[in-house]
Parts: sequence; C-alpha cells; structure tokens
Amino acid sequence: MKIILYTVLAILPSIIWLLFYLRKDKHPEPNKIIIKIFSLGILATFGALLFQWLFKELISTVFTIQLSFLFLGGMAFIEEYLKYFIVKKYVLKSPEFDEPTDAMLYLIIAALGFAAAENIFLLNGLYMLGASLNEVLIIVLGRFLGAVFLHALASGIVGYFLAYSLFSKAKRKIFIVVGIVLASCLHTLYNYIIIKVGPYNDLSTTAILLVILLGVMAIVVSLGFKKLKKLKSICKI
Repeated sequence: MKIILYTVLAILPSIIWLLFYLRKDKHPEPNKIIIKIFSLGILATFGALLFQWLFKELISTVFTIQLSFLFLGGMAFIEEYLKYFIVKKYVLKSPEFDEPTDAMLYLIIAALGFAAAENIFLLNGLYMLGASLNEVLIIVLGRFLGAVFLHALASGIVGYFLAYSLFSKAKRKIFIVVGIVLASCLHTLYNYIIIKVGPYNDLSTTAILLVILLGVMAIVVSLGFKKLKKLKSICKI
C-alpha cells in the first residue's frame, strides 16, 4: 500500500504542472494524444539511461569523470534530445498539431512524463531505504518546485525554437539545434549548481541561485507562449 502511495506522490508534481500548462491552450488537445505523449515521456527515461551509460563509458576512455560541466552537459543533452524526438516523431505531422504553441505544449507534456518517471525511480528507491512519509513529502515538494519544473521549462524552450523552425525551411535545423543546445546548457547549469556549487555553499545561497535560474527560464517560456500565440496557424506546414 505504501509503495502505491509513493508512486502516486511521484507522479503528482507532473500532473499539477501539466494542468497548469494545459490551461494556456485556447484549443485543448485531445486527451488521447496528451496521455500518449506523457506516457512516451515516461518510456524515454529508459532510453536516456541507456544512452547516458554509453556516453559515460565513452567519455571515461578519454577523460577522468569528475562531474564536470562537459559531462553534465552531455547527460542533459541526451535527455533534451529524447524529449524533442518524441514530439518530432509522434506529433509534428499529426492533425492535432495545428498551432505554434502546440510545439511548446507537447514538448512540455513529454518532459513532464520524463520527470514523473524520474520521481518514480527516486521514490521507489527511498521506499526500499525505509524513508518516512514526511521525508518523501519534503522531497516531492522540492522536486515539484525544482527538477520537475526545470524539465518543463527546458523543453518549453526547445518547443519555442521548434515552432519558429517550422516557418523557415532554410534555417529549420539551425533553430532546432540552438533550442536543444540552449535548453541543455540551462539544464546543465541547474545540475551543476546542485552538484558542484551546492556542497560548498549554505542552502540559502544554492536556493537563491536556483530560484534565479528557474525564474529567468519561466519568464522566457511565458513570453514564448505569448509570442507564438500571435503567429499564424501551422497546420499546413
């Protein structure tokens, strides 16, 4: 029974953020495709684990891994690309993809599925270690405000560049690459602050840095939605 509760708590942050972002869509997407992309986001974590392991093995033959920015960047890039790949393969040519903001929305949906899977892995691990409900609730709240939100924002940025790429065939690949790389760098910076900066500073300093980073990303994503709403439909592209 307890493990079921922990699993529900693991998914809850993603569901809350999903409901928040779905409200931004004036033309609601079909529940069927929302569930599909969210589920594919969950499954993408297994692909991420495989590719990240391969990346770690590859880079370890050249460098001594000490959680450098380069290493963290490669790990983040794998995650951001897989979330983008889901939308590219399963949504981009779908009839439901009929307005610019859909690019951001579907990337965020995939990202929230991905984040939900991460939470499930984490909380199941805590269950095995015998963590108390209070400890789990604190972690879930932290993930809700931190890692889950980060995944949504990073993918929202990729979605913004993806939307603009559809209006420029000549620069389409450039837009997409810039979006994924930018999102990966921001994702990496978040992880770097926690892993490399956090241990050498007090909790308040680390928290302030993370709030600033997520705050800037949230503003960018919010402005992205507003700007894309002013663009024409992309249903025929």
